[in-house]
Amino acid sequence: MGAFEYVSVLTSIVIGLGIAHLLSGVVRIIQHPGRQSAYATHLIWVVFMFFQSIFFWWWEFDLGERQVWTFDLYLFVIFYAVLIYLMCALLFPSDLDDYTGYEDYFISRRAWFFGLLASFFLIDFWDTWLKGAEHFASLNLEYPISSAAYIALSLVAIRTTNRRFHMGFAAVGLVYQVTWALRYYSTIG
Repeated sequence: MGAFEYVSVLTSIVIGLGIAHLLSGVVRIIQHPGRQSAYATHLIWVVFMFFQSIFFWWWEFDLGERQVWTFDLYLFVIFYAVLIYLMCALLFPSDLDDYTGYEDYFISRRAWFFGLLASFFLIDFWDTWLKGAEHFASLNLEYPISSAAYIALSLVAIRTTNRRFHMGFAAVGLVYQVTWALRYYSTIG
């Protein structure tokens, strides 16, 4: 087993816990639809984080191809995975007893979620740079512009309770991330 495979074991556990948390939250909504009202914006962020979790695995594979593993790089990758787990865990609390539903919960915890989301995109700059200047440049100007937009919009999302803004950010963010990933990483002609 090489260093990358060794590091990937712990990272896979952390990311797997995040995915499991998202999936179990969705199953609770399906199993008990009358207990708490679902909130479309919240569910879009759930799909966004599911996508980001699985996509994390795809793009971190490049580190295995490009890097000599050191303890600080190992800590960085584990921290990055923990950040993803925290965002996943924040989307589904252990209970909603103190809230009227997922909308109330999501809006009340938006500073945490969007603070972590802004951090995620900041850390992604470093992660992308670790894969090499050539890799960073291959993503064109679109990459830093879109990342800066996510950070800026996350900072706005921390401050506002405007439901239209939150829905728009979630929907456009999800569509953009999926189409960006397909454009840059797809092998389909």
